[in-house]
Amino acid sequence: MACASCSTKDGSPKGCKNNGTCGTDSCNKLTVFDWLANMALPNGEKPFNWVEVRYKNGRKEYYNNTENLTLSIGDIVATQAKAGHDIGMVTLTGELVRVQMKRKNISENQEEVLKIYRKASQKDIDIWKAARDKEEPMKVKARQFAIDLKLQMKISDIEFQGDASKATFYYTAEERVDFRELIKVFAREFRTRIEMKQVGFRQEAARLGGIGSCGRELCCSTWLTDFRSVSTSAARYQQLSLNPQKLAGQCGKLKCCLNYELDTYLDALKSFPKNDTKLYTEKGTAVCQKTDIFKGHMWFAYEGEWMNWHKITTDQANEIIELNKQKKKVASLEEYASDLVEEDTKEVFENVVGQDSLTRFDSPKRNNKRKNNRRKGNQKNKKPVSNQNTTNKNGGSTNKNEAPKKNPNQNRRKKNNRRKPQNSKNAEK
Repeated sequence: MACASCSTKDGSPKGCKNNGTCGTDSCNKLTVFDWLANMALPNGEKPFNWVEVRYKNGRKEYYNNTENLTLSIGDIVATQAKAGHDIGMVTLTGELVRVQMKRKNISENQEEVLKIYRKASQKDIDIWKAARDKEEPMKVKARQFAIDLKLQMKISDIEFQGDASKATFYYTAEERVDFRELIKVFAREFRTRIEMKQVGFRQEAARLGGIGSCGRELCCSTWLTDFRSVSTSAARYQQLSLNPQKLAGQCGKLKCCLNYELDTYLDALKSFPKNDTKLYTEKGTAVCQKTDIFKGHMWFAYEGEWMNWHKITTDQANEIIELNKQKKKVASLEEYASDLVEEDTKEVFENVVGQDSLTRFDSPKRNNKRKNNRRKGNQKNKKPVSNQNTTNKNGGSTNKNEAPKKNPNQNRRKKNNRRKPQNSKNAEK
């Protein structure tokens, strides 16, 4: 499933760190599983002589094996190009190539049929790898040149031809760009033939790859080969919020996965009446406010009483519509809403672990030995307290643990013993 540079050694993965765009293109990007590989052809049948070859970032072409080479998946081959030759990897052989060509409307009887020259030699592979190593620094310089010329474009990727005779620059732009001066700068700087190719934003995301909001690799870069148009009506049918930040993908356009479940929703909505259908009752006219596709419920409110919603099923709504077509009115929606009793959907979870609690590791048990040691130490440091009574000077008994009581007569004696100050004249007399 991976190339030699991604193999492990001593239990630790090396990895080419090119995220699916390594030099050998062996990370199986946009591959097709050959489920007919182990089946033998009937007697007298010749194998299909067309081969699918993949290039950088999932670009695939179909070639005629005129030399009747024995090719298998993973072989590096030299293929015909408009000028020179290109190097690619065989990704599919046999009858499945016929199915893929029919699916992509590629005819076997073309006037200009591209051919496979030979299996790539070591010299071809070395030239190819050296050219691939130049692509990343060239992309940095090319973007700077486009900024200096003030061109409203973004160069997203560069792909060299296998013989390093031509470089294809893939760019995205919202408007038409005059890049004639830019090509002259590229040819003077890089000294090779230049080809500019504009791609859409979806194709750019498919070539570069990335991680989507779901946490998985982008569908367009892993298995999705065709781009279907996505509109906001797909989000409306699925009752999704029309928030462009949530509905847009890495490419800035609406996500391709909005179309995955659209057919299922459309089939489920066939039993629902249209949202603009009104229900006529004797109490008033009711308008649809909300629908629940999964449970098959609808909420209606009377005109003028928009705060009071009445929930009914789709069968009840269709029944009322049929009566309205016969020019008959129902008494009120409350009769139908009362019949619809909500069931409690409380789920009771069982303890599959056994008698052990799932939160047994959340609050660890405290060590009681430390508390006991602290208590013993505090008791040793405390002095012994005696409860013996002692007699005061005044003849009263007191306890050492209690504060001594004061005698009121003692304070009076102290006041009487105080001497009054005498004048100096009285002292001389």
